[in-house]
Amino acid sequence: MSSVPFQSPDVWKSALLTLPDTSYFELMRSVFGNVKTPFNKQRLAEDLAAILSKKETQETIAGYIDETDARVIAAIATLEEPAPGELETFFAGEFSYAELHGILLNLEERLILYRYLDKEVRGPRLNSPPVRRLSLNPLLEPILAPIIADKGSLFPSWPLDVSGAAPGAALDDRILAAIFAFIAGGTDFFKTEGGIRKKVLDDGKLLFPGLDLEAIIGGLLAVGLLRQEDEGLAIEESKLRHFKDLSFTARREYAAAGIIQGPALEGPPPLLQYGRSRLLAPVRFIHTFLSVLRMDRQYPRATLRRIADTLERDGIGQAGFRAAPYGVAEADVFDTMLEALQTVGLLGSAGETNDRYFRYPPALSNPGSGAGGPVIAMDTAFSCILYPEISFEDALGLAVFCVVRETGTAVRFELTRESVVRGFDRGIKADAMLSLLDRLSLNQVEQNLRWTVKDWETRYTGVSLYQGLVLTLAEDRRYLAEAEPVASLITRTVAPGVYILSANEKAGVVQALHKAGIDIIAQPSTVKEPFSAERRSPYPSPESALPYPAQNLFPDTSDLPSRNGEKAEQYKERFRASLGKLSLTKGERDELAARIERRLILNESQLVGVSVRYEKLEARGLDYVGKTVIAKQAIASKQLIEITWSNPDGEVNRVIGKPEALEKSGSETLLVLNPVPPNEVIRLPLGKIGLLRRIKQSIFGE
Repeated sequence: MSSVPFQSPDVWKSALLTLPDTSYFELMRSVFGNVKTPFNKQRLAEDLAAILSKKETQETIAGYIDETDARVIAAIATLEEPAPGELETFFAGEFSYAELHGILLNLEERLILYRYLDKEVRGPRLNSPPVRRLSLNPLLEPILAPIIADKGSLFPSWPLDVSGAAPGAALDDRILAAIFAFIAGGTDFFKTEGGIRKKVLDDGKLLFPGLDLEAIIGGLLAVGLLRQEDEGLAIEESKLRHFKDLSFTARREYAAAGIIQGPALEGPPPLLQYGRSRLLAPVRFIHTFLSVLRMDRQYPRATLRRIADTLERDGIGQAGFRAAPYGVAEADVFDTMLEALQTVGLLGSAGETNDRYFRYPPALSNPGSGAGGPVIAMDTAFSCILYPEISFEDALGLAVFCVVRETGTAVRFELTRESVVRGFDRGIKADAMLSLLDRLSLNQVEQNLRWTVKDWETRYTGVSLYQGLVLTLAEDRRYLAEAEPVASLITRTVAPGVYILSANEKAGVVQALHKAGIDIIAQPSTVKEPFSAERRSPYPSPESALPYPAQNLFPDTSDLPSRNGEKAEQYKERFRASLGKLSLTKGERDELAARIERRLILNESQLVGVSVRYEKLEARGLDYVGKTVIAKQAIASKQLIEITWSNPDGEVNRVIGKPEALEKSGSETLLVLNPVPPNEVIRLPLGKIGLLRRIKQSIFGE
């Protein structure tokens, strides 16, 4: 973020001098009264700069600034001279288009801000047309700088009260490991035509209540920890080794980024490839976004949106955060990010309608090391409950040879014959399994489990099936090669107990062996994924990125004065009293009174000898002629208007738009209006319009 939110005074003067003469001299007359001829635009600009530089003038301008003015001024500095549309997006939900337009026009009239034509290309689009940007008057820096420093009004928050927080299903290390166990124990995850099978989803809902399993699986695919193989899922062991080395929070940040970037799993299988650079930008954006949030505060969605927009403008994650991820529209990326952060348990929600968000403190989300005590409890001979203190590495170690039975109030794993055989296939010996259980439970493993696991290992080594296909039979099992249904599959005996099979698929051989009465069949993997401790991690730690200075958004402003409007009212009352002593026509008095209320009068001299041109901007009710005149003026000048009318039930409608024409329909005159933002064209009789107000244009051309 730029530390200098002001252009030079020369840019401000240039913006004034390039105004059309009509607008320029109207502005000068509002300050100096009747401008003497011959006109010298350069000298008038210098005289105006001299007045604005006076201490008493700046004190009056500062006294007029209210809370709304301060928020808009701070936003213009924070967004670094935005285009009006960018400011409108920033204040979406707080100010309507008409309200913000009126605020900006008033700040222009009070000479606090101006607009200039920026011909420099900003952002990713090349050959962009020049943009007229909002900028703050550099002559008023002494009184605007403290306002710019106070960004608390731009990013409102409240003290955190988690009593009403929604109980989320945080993706802690136990549940994440349980998901890998669930995937490892499955076979056919996907339907042929695409999408996860209903049975898998039903099982997942029972095992992982409250968790969006589809989103998480899609995220793990995008992160590269899973890969899709036909209708099944496989775990990328080499990447998982690096992933477990990340911190607790970093793993969730990667999972959230994967959900944002991940595919929709309800359609045909996506062509998805893990990309380190593609994923790193949203991960760093998420990490920075969370680091800005205070853990003792709760934030409305509008504040989080503004924080995200500000970070993006500062270039945080700019390369990847706005890329539309797999069919998600760019406008929806922010909402997708909020949902992803809640899914992985990095954000929680509170409030009566769960419309306020808070960052989970480490005490609520980070389980710790669990040193000094057991981290699992053997609740039965073959099952264990995982304590929150268990490390991710140890939870993954259990997931290799266990199945998940529940993850609700407790996370429980169970050893079954199939899960233990799966562990044997991945090269885990029985002694290693039992040793891990002993260490985590502090030697609470029953003898029955030890004997059974050892027996499964003995039977596992008796019959082995290799990809290729090669069948090996221990000496006491070689009788199987001489009997059906196995004998018909053997095409060649390579060595005693070693046979080459004619089958192309392992599934058919497994079925034949089952028919022969074999219930444990070894299928060790023959594909060794390359891994080296020296290899660069595909998951750089987001903590290694330069920290974002959070004080840029939430500085200490405890010593800033409050803006209660007392001083502004004192100035207005003084000028009202001065106005009452003058001999003026009604039109002149009304216009000068309006200028006082709009906070345009800075000293009494602006009430004397001023060239006043009364301009009617609105008409109401039965003022049919006034509504007609104002509508015609707006059509001719292509200015926006605001209209209101009532429904039969009394509900008031309010629309802003561009008037196109006045049409006759029988005895009535219809106003033809194109709403802003674009919507269906409105045709409304003038007589039904309760208020018709012309919205003035900026003197700078907008």
